[in-house]
Amino acid sequence: MNVKSERTTEIEGESRRRTLKADQSEATRAALIGAARELFAARGYGAVATEEIVRAAGVTRGALYHHFAGKVELFEAVYEDVERRLVEQIAASAISSAGDPLAALHAGAQAFLDACEDPAVQRIALVDAPSVLGWERWREIGLRYGFGLVEGTVQAAMDAGLIDRQPVRPLAHLLLGAIDEGAMLIARAQDGGETREQVGASVTRFLETLRPRA
Repeated sequence: MNVKSERTTEIEGESRRRTLKADQSEATRAALIGAARELFAARGYGAVATEEIVRAAGVTRGALYHHFAGKVELFEAVYEDVERRLVEQIAASAISSAGDPLAALHAGAQAFLDACEDPAVQRIALVDAPSVLGWERWREIGLRYGFGLVEGTVQAAMDAGLIDRQPVRPLAHLLLGAIDEGAMLIARAQDGGETREQVGASVTRFLETLRPRA
């Protein structure tokens, strides 16, 4: 084997080692997020210790602090994961199957309100996240994952003539804010779904007011 071939082999070997190390690191991070998500959803942020999380994830305490500065940063990653999954699910199911953009807004809003009864969404995203991360950070992450979808659907509805033409961004913020507020009500209600039904009906009426007047 010549010097050039040896050097190529060394480079390829180093590249494989780096890829393996990166894969292992990502797997550890995912295991921590997955374990923390289950524990936070079941018992809430304040009732879960980091020792429980690393034990459930099957990793060391050092691994947790290698990936996250502490419990709050891990919780933030869990919240982002919940938001990302939720938006992807709504976009892939409720919105993609709707007949037109306004129907997609209706379907997406109702799907989100339904998701508020999921313990992970309810406890992590709506109950604990605002207090653990602070309102501004909670809102920033929520907008990062949901706002683009709402804004794009509102724009499509306007382009289709289903909503009166107006500035898109303010309307998208108002819609998302109203739906989020309804979600907070649902998350804290203990009334067998009565609040969910009322909020869903209010959101439907609100969206219908956006139709162009004859």
